[in-house]
Order: sequence, then structure tokens, then C-alpha cells
Amino acid sequence: MQKNESGRRGFLRKLGISAVGIASTGKALASERPTSFQLMKRTRPQAPQDTIRIGLIGAGIMGRENTKTALKHEGIELVAVCDLYEGRRSEAQEMWGDHLFLTDDHTELLKRKDVDAVIIATPDHWHKQISIDALQAGKHVYCEKPMVHSVAEGQELIDAWKKSGMIFQVGSQGMSSLGNEMARQLLADGAIGTLNYAEGFWARHSPWGAWQYNIPEDASTDTVNWDRFVSNTQDRPFDAMRFFRWRNYTDYGTGMSGDLFVHLFSSLHFITQSKGPNQICAMGGLRYWQDGREVPDVMLGTFQYPETDQHPGFNLSLRCNFVDGTSGSTYLKLVGSKGSMDVKWEEVVLKRNQAFHSNDPFMEAQKAESDASNPDRKRMLPPEEIVYRAEKGYLGAHYDHFGNFFHAIRTGGSVEEDPVFGFRAAAPALLCNDSYHQNTFINWDPDKMAIVPREK
Repeated sequence: MQKNESGRRGFLRKLGISAVGIASTGKALASERPTSFQLMKRTRPQAPQDTIRIGLIGAGIMGRENTKTALKHEGIELVAVCDLYEGRRSEAQEMWGDHLFLTDDHTELLKRKDVDAVIIATPDHWHKQISIDALQAGKHVYCEKPMVHSVAEGQELIDAWKKSGMIFQVGSQGMSSLGNEMARQLLADGAIGTLNYAEGFWARHSPWGAWQYNIPEDASTDTVNWDRFVSNTQDRPFDAMRFFRWRNYTDYGTGMSGDLFVHLFSSLHFITQSKGPNQICAMGGLRYWQDGREVPDVMLGTFQYPETDQHPGFNLSLRCNFVDGTSGSTYLKLVGSKGSMDVKWEEVVLKRNQAFHSNDPFMEAQKAESDASNPDRKRMLPPEEIVYRAEKGYLGAHYDHFGNFFHAIRTGGSVEEDPVFGFRAAAPALLCNDSYHQNTFINWDPDKMAIVPREK
């Protein structure tokens, strides 16, 4: 057996994969592909002995989805809901029961002794303050990404968390996916060789996907606590568009990068064990959704990752497009010297560009004959493709992310996406906005988590 074939089969055996049936020609490989390999299935844990009582702060789209997922876990009870819009408080009561404590003031919810943990799913400009208030009130925190509205807020929240001793999970749900875990293992095992490049893409083409959320007919200062909404930012007259479509405005949201790039950073940093890039550059524009928004609907980001003990130096390219006529797609790709991985939450596609050898004597004879007749001509070699899929019954990354949070609370343990990890994922995403608006490169120190001043 040739040395390269022995090494290839050794790698496959290490991953528990059979090399039988992989041939050396495009025709033969096409008949074998795609090969599906199931991953480990996670099932519901045994019912816990204690109940964790949660309060929801921000009962909009993600707040409701987070709560639904949290309540799928055993021993979780929703006891209180806070939202600045009266209609959402009423909807929460209809959905989860008349027993709920309802308020439009998060500090009133945090005073309650029957609240052990909170889900914070407010607009981004409230994440830092409500998180700090919750930690100081002795509550565990699950906070939607990005965990802060600006880079300047990061260290204050990290300090509050460290001082509190509470569990804090940032809500980039894909962090806890089987896909991420498999990709991390494959990279560590050398499946794609030396990492040199990565790219990610979010694409949408719908009003909903572009944040043109529904505005209720009863929206007014009678049903919305507008004064509280703008109390930590610029004061403005009531504007239902700004309240219900807050992602479109810089006072409250963090644009495409804060909403979507941060997911890709979280997954990439988990897979590579990276602390982040040291140089950031973004470009983009408002190409289609001319609805008064202050943020682009197309954004491109490029990032330089320095060599560290955890990984070699590599480059990252991220794209987000809300004008995508192909109906949209999402992916994270890692490219190395021997192959690549397409990473999704429930699937990983590994491609290795290697020369293959077959156990079939006929195929080997055909190859030898072809080589003898035209020894100088190169052949077309398709990549070896191996597809890993989550086993049927997998409950999903969102479920597991909350499972990790609740397990850490019950055991006094820790979570992977704590505020330090969360800030290192949020910072380069938020700095994309600064780079775009300032039309400049930004240097970042991923170890110290600080902007590096430009030399004059």
C-alpha cells in the first residue's frame, strides 16, 4: 500500500469512517456520493430535582422563541414577563398563563425572589444595563447576542459578571450545535490540513428577513412605554417604526453585522479556539430597502487573524445580503491546505482534495492504461466528500444551548459562551459598523479586548 493511501485510510479510521467504495475516478466517485454519516444524538436528560424559575425581559420575536425552547426542558417554569408594549404582555399571558407577573419595568421583575434566571431579548441598546442590573440582583442571565450595543460597553459587563458569581450565557444558539462540535473535532484532527481561510454568508430576500416587522394597529404612547425605550439614548418623539423595527436604526440596533455576523464569529471562534481578529475592514451599502433605515442591506467584512498557540494565521471573509434573488442561504466554510468544511448547525460536509486509489483491479488497470498512453496529461480528480448529519431525533442547537445554561446553574459549572467569549465574538462584528461608517481599517487586540489606536 502506498504511503499516502495508508495515511488517508488512517485518518478515516480515526474518524470511524470506512474507506471502502471510494474510487479514483470522477464517474466512480459520483456513484458513491453523497455519503451520510450520523452523529451522536442528544436526548432529554433525566428530570431534575429542582425547578429553575425564569423571567422574560423582552417578549418580542426572539424572546418568545427563547422562552418556548427553555420551557421544553424539564424543571423550568416561567413566572414573570417584562415588555414595553402592552400587547406583548397580553400575548404572553394568553400563551403561558394568568399566573404570570407582568410589568413594563425590568427592575420590578428583578426584585422578585421567585425569579432565579432571566432571558434578556430586548433591543440591543438595553442589553448591557439590564444584564448588569440582573447580575447585581443575583439572577443568572441568558442574554441575546450581541451582548452589548457598542465595544465601549464590553468591559463593564464583563467586570459585573465576574463580580457577581452568576452564570451568564450569551445567546448565539449555534455555539452548542452538533455541527460546530464535529467541525471542531475535524479541524483538530487535521482533516483539512492547515487552516488558511474562512468565509461566511447570510442571505435573505424578504421584508420579514430584512427586519420590516409588523407594526400593531394600536401602537401609540398609550400602549408603548416610549419614554423608557429611549431613556438611555437620544430622546425623540414617539415613532412606531423605530420601536417595532428597531434593528434598522443605530440608536437601538447593531445592523447586519451585530445581528448576523456575530453568529458566524461565535461558531468560528468555537471551532478554531480563536480569540478573534486583529484587523477589521467593512464595506457595504443600502441597495434595496429604502424604508428610512440607517444601516446597509449589503455588507462585506474582511478580517485578519494572527497566528496564535491555538491556530495559524488565516483570513476571514463575511458577507450579508438582504437583496439576494436566489432566496437566501447561510453557511460557514473553513478552508485548509488539504480540504475544506462547510459547517451548519446540523450538518458538516468535509471535502478533501487528495488523489485516490481503488481496490478494484479493473479500475486500477484502466488508470494504468490511461497513464501509459498519455503520461504527461493530468487527470480530473474530484474531492472526497464526507457528509456528517445529526441523527434523527436531535433536538437542535437552540435546545442544547439552553440545556448548557441550565446545567451550569444546577451544577455551579460554566458555559462556553460566557461574557468574555461573547464579547470577543461581538466586538469584531460591532467594529464592522465602525469601519463602514468611518471608512477605515480598525486594529483590534483580541487578547486585551481593546481597540489599538492608529499610529499618527
